[in-house]
Amino acid sequence: MTVLCLIANPADPALDSKLVAAIQHETKGEINWLHQRIACEIHSPGSADPVETARSVIGSRAVDVALVPESGRRKQVLVADMDSTMIEQECIDELADAVGIKDKVAEITERAMNGELDFEQALRTRVGLIKGLERRVIEEIRRERITLAPGGRALIHTMKAYGAYTSLVSGGFTLFADYFAKRIGFDEAIANVLEFDGDTLAGTVASPIVDKTTKLRRLEELAAERNLPLSATLAVGDGANDLDMIKAAGFGVALHAKPHVAAQAGIRIDHGDLTALLYLQGFEEEDIVR
Repeated sequence: MTVLCLIANPADPALDSKLVAAIQHETKGEINWLHQRIACEIHSPGSADPVETARSVIGSRAVDVALVPESGRRKQVLVADMDSTMIEQECIDELADAVGIKDKVAEITERAMNGELDFEQALRTRVGLIKGLERRVIEEIRRERITLAPGGRALIHTMKAYGAYTSLVSGGFTLFADYFAKRIGFDEAIANVLEFDGDTLAGTVASPIVDKTTKLRRLEELAAERNLPLSATLAVGDGANDLDMIKAAGFGVALHAKPHVAAQAGIRIDHGDLTALLYLQGFEEEDIVR
C-alpha cells in the first residue's frame, strides 16, 4: 500500500481542495488532509504512475509530489546536511565575501555541489583562499549573516518528540555546525575543523575531511546502534556530497537541490520547507511541535 503526498510551501499555500479533487479523480484513492492548503495525502492511489499523474494535473503550481509506503513512515533516525539545507546560506561563501572573493569561491562551491569537482580538493582550495580571516569576523558572520531554513526547528523538535535521533553532518565547519545544531535542537553535530594560527585562519582544514562517505557512514552507524533497518532512517540534503546517504535512507530527500541531485533522489522537495519532511511521515498539523 502506498500514499501519494501533496505538499506546498507554508509561505505560499498553493494546495486547495479543487486541485486535490482533480488529482484524486485521476489517481483514485482516499483523500486525507494533514494541513489545509499545505499538505494532503491520497491513500492507495490506483493509477500506474501516481507521481507523474499528479504532476501533470498540478502543472506549474508550486506543489511537491511524493509516493511513499503506507507502513513505516515515521522514521527514527534523521541525518541532515547543513548549508543550504538547515540554514539558507553556504557558510564558506559568506566567509569569502568578507575578504572580497565571494564570486570566486561561490563558483567553486557550486561546482563541488554539482559533483563537478572533488569535494575534498575543492574544500581545501576554498579554505586556502580565506587564509588570515579573523575569528571575530567569522563569529560576526555566523551571528549576522546566517539564517535558519524555515521549518527546521519544527522538523527536529517534532521528530525528537516522537523518539527519533537527529544528526547534523556537514561538509562545512564546526564553528557553524555546533552553533546551529544547538539552536535548532539536533542531538549531535559533525563537521570539518578549521585550523587557526592564533586568532586568524591558517588556511587549512584538519584531517580527516567530513565528506559524502562520512555522511553515509554516520547514517549506517546510527541505524545499527539502534538495531534499526535503514528503511527506518531519513536523510536530507541538496548537494552531490549528500547523494550517498540520500540513496541509502528509507526516505532520501533532495531539498531545493541541485538538478542532478534531485533527479537521483527517491523524494524531491522543490517548493516546500523543512516541514515537508514531517508531512511525508504522515504528521498532521496538530502533531507538529512548534
